[in-house]
Amino acid sequence: MRAIAPLILILLASCDKPTTEADFYTTDITLPGGQVIKTEFIFDTALALRGMQFRSSIAPDHGMLYGHRIPGKYGYWMYQTLIPLDMIWMDPKHNVVEIVENAPPCKTQASQCPHYGGNEVAQYVLQLGGGMAKKYGLKPGDTINW
Repeated sequence: MRAIAPLILILLASCDKPTTEADFYTTDITLPGGQVIKTEFIFDTALALRGMQFRSSIAPDHGMLYGHRIPGKYGYWMYQTLIPLDMIWMDPKHNVVEIVENAPPCKTQASQCPHYGGNEVAQYVLQLGGGMAKKYGLKPGDTINW
């Protein structure tokens, strides 16, 4: 918990003043092409387990950013996720190390849902609507800033 507290403070300091409860968990990130994406920052295990489940849409300039306490090989799945997603794994310096595009929703039993990514050591995973990584020209080696 001690390791995550400084990260939270840095993220909050880099944001505009929050005006709603939801704003406490959002941060703007800047893609290599200069596009700004408003992301929900997920740092809590319970929030991470729910993630993008049950959402029927996501705006093109929005996403979800997961922060893991330590770098590792983290796979993700699409159980009860209703929309296709792009997933972008980043190392501790925010360099893109892996991308999965258009991961389809999983409509079967949880045990039958495939896992995606987790082939490279990463500390952060950005989820965007399906097709957005290609639209924004994201590729391994790019740096995403926040």
